[in-house]
Amino acid sequence: MRNVRRRTMPAAVVALVGQLWAGGFYLQMGNPEASPEAKKLNAVLTIKAAGCIDPALAKVTASAIGMVNGERREIPLKLQALSTPGMFALTQQWPKEGRWVIRMEADNGTLFTSSLLPAGPEGVDRYHDRADHRRFTEAEIDAMLRP
Repeated sequence: MRNVRRRTMPAAVVALVGQLWAGGFYLQMGNPEASPEAKKLNAVLTIKAAGCIDPALAKVTASAIGMVNGERREIPLKLQALSTPGMFALTQQWPKEGRWVIRMEADNGTLFTSSLLPAGPEGVDRYHDRADHRRFTEAEIDAMLRP
């Protein structure tokens, strides 16, 4: 048998990589009824930057993309920062008519995450969101807008 020398990563590198990816970075959707602060703002959704990151560094943006009377519309949404770092409230800023998808994107300078949530006359459906660590394509958004 030949003597085969194995290459291994130094333990410090393995530990660092594990810490970077252990908790990742994602957006957690919440019930505004659970937050007196969000409830006071008449929020329809709370959003929290989560994972192994400093939530205060998260920059979160949102837009509503919808179909109203056969016309596609996109509305930039304003998120209101709550007193908990990395937590935001979203109020209804799009028409109740039509089908809508709420697109949220966040980055903390190193990591990126995005989410899509269906919305309609009944409100935002936080239970059927789609999340990924990339930007969603227009085709994926269009697929969520179809009945």
